[in-house]
Amino acid sequence: MQFVIVTGLSGAGKTQTIRCLEDIGFFCIDNLPPALIPKFAELCYQSKGKIDRIAIVVDIRGRNFFDNIFASLKSLEDMGLKYEILFLDAQDDVLIKRFKESRRNHPLSQGRRIEDAILEERKRLEDIKSKASHIIDTSRLTVRQLKEEINKIYIMGEKFESLIITVTSFGFKYGIPLDCDLVFDVRFIPNPYYIDELKRLSGNDKAVFDYVFKWDETNKFVEKTTELLEFLIPNYIKEGKSQLVIGIGCTGGRHRSVAIANKIYENLKNNNHTVLISHRDITKDIAGDGK
Repeated sequence: MQFVIVTGLSGAGKTQTIRCLEDIGFFCIDNLPPALIPKFAELCYQSKGKIDRIAIVVDIRGRNFFDNIFASLKSLEDMGLKYEILFLDAQDDVLIKRFKESRRNHPLSQGRRIEDAILEERKRLEDIKSKASHIIDTSRLTVRQLKEEINKIYIMGEKFESLIITVTSFGFKYGIPLDCDLVFDVRFIPNPYYIDELKRLSGNDKAVFDYVFKWDETNKFVEKTTELLEFLIPNYIKEGKSQLVIGIGCTGGRHRSVAIANKIYENLKNNNHTVLISHRDITKDIAGDGK
């Protein structure tokens, strides 16, 4: 029997996660009081295999009942039942934005600021997070991307990598993205902007991509950068990092940085990393005032 306990921060995506699990055949229960977990597991055992994939959401909505979670987990262990904990997390600013957009109150708000409620919730969830089998940071994930991550774990059985990597192109003239962990400057590569037939295209167009990658220095840069990232990624995972944002910058963020970001994204994806791509400034300067 596969028994998954879904928990995590309010607003981090537990509802979407339980829907994804239900879609792939899990019997799901939302907001089950922790004290009832052992009894529910016992009932599932008695189904004689009719219910063999179970997912339950347990979170801070249970208020004081949530404090019984560890006693319940101990009961499952005493029963010899193996379980997994799937923990959903997100950055504070993302959680605040989600609550404001949904116009819902945080379960612990009680008239307080959302920031304070999130801080208290993080403290109360520290111990359960430390026991998690999988931690997914949904800060940058769309619903479709979250579903892909769930499917990787529970359908394809792929080795789960908790680090979500975002490769983003940008233009230095518009400033370095504030959330970048690593920044690479590719302005040393010949600029397609000065080629009339490429000027109004972007790095997503084959003609621009081919121009950027016809230079030896471009291919060497991508090769060495990919090698560096493959060295860094397992060490970031070991350190507990859940998000890695890699910035690739050229002057305007439309030609060179886009093409190179796409190639690095492709390399990391082919190496089975969880990776996203974004192009912050690709739609700017379309009229052509400089790259």
